[in-house]
Amino acid sequence: MKTGSIVAIVLVALLLIAGCGGCAKYNSLVGQDENVKKAWSNVEASYQRRMDLYDNVVSTIKGSANFEQSTLTKVVEARASATQVKIDAENLTPEKLQQFQAAQSQLSSSFGRLLAVAENYPDLKTTKAFQDFQAQIEGTENRINVARRDFNDAVQTYNQSVRYFPGNIVAGLAGFHPKAGFTAQEGADKAPKIDFGDSSK
Repeated sequence: MKTGSIVAIVLVALLLIAGCGGCAKYNSLVGQDENVKKAWSNVEASYQRRMDLYDNVVSTIKGSANFEQSTLTKVVEARASATQVKIDAENLTPEKLQQFQAAQSQLSSSFGRLLAVAENYPDLKTTKAFQDFQAQIEGTENRINVARRDFNDAVQTYNQSVRYFPGNIVAGLAGFHPKAGFTAQEGADKAPKIDFGDSSK
């Protein structure tokens, strides 16, 4: 008897032994996989909200005469890099997630430098776009942190089901694989502090 036939018989036997329990485990894995996808969508939505806030401020700064263009250019380039990093929820590898985190961190860093330069433009800081940004950015950063934590919780629950016995047998047969979660970065437990200074100056 060929090896392939033996493997097929063993797989069928395992499925028969698993019976309804195997079906229930499969359905549970599907549900947990969908929860991970939903949590990832919430992460992306939170980052998109921040990106929209950044875009509003950048548009305002572009209209300011004599603003330091090199700093503005770096933000625009960092934004372009961040938007190019696309992650499929089906393929959440550590490498992809690290690439996503690095791009977002670079964007935040560039934007922080942009705001520091904006301190030299008092008239710019009193515009409605800056005031709206100041009111909304802290809440947006908090949303990002919450979305990342919820995503990691969903990934942890899913990964446990994929790896624990006997669920790992069903997971292996059905093609479910562990997914990567966010890893902590220095200062990741706090929303970035953005100091607008005294806008009345």
